Amino acid sequence: QVQLVESGGGSVQTGGSLRLSCAASGIIFSTYVMGWFRQAPGNERELVARVGSSGFTKYTDSVKGRFTISRDNSKNSVFLQMNSLKPEDTAVYYCNAVRSLLVGAPVFGSWGQGTQVTVSS
Repeated sequence: QVQLVESGGGSVQTGGSLRLSCAASGIIFSTYVMGWFRQAPGNERELVARVGSSGFTKYTDSVKGRFTISRDNSKNSVFLQMNSLKPEDTAVYYCNAVRSLLVGAPVFGSWGQGTQVTVSS
């Protein structure tokens, strides 16, 4: 079955940077659009970035110009470089496959444990 393992979170101050990683197994990774989601306390989980199998990317407006998603199909991994972090970026971050670059719904019902990102002012 699919397994998604996120890592790389931490606590930083406003303006800091973090690089998240997600290792996937149990799927033909290269065939999926992959995405990073986040969920802050009291909020619904939202998709913040997605990357197609060929590298095409799409971002939610709030992270454009600050976050960069990338993937390494040879390592079944997807990454999220987060720069110029703001307190409102504080959340648990998860990866999952995404229906398409246009339809941002997650593919798999099971999620990894996520990785906590905390940005202090």
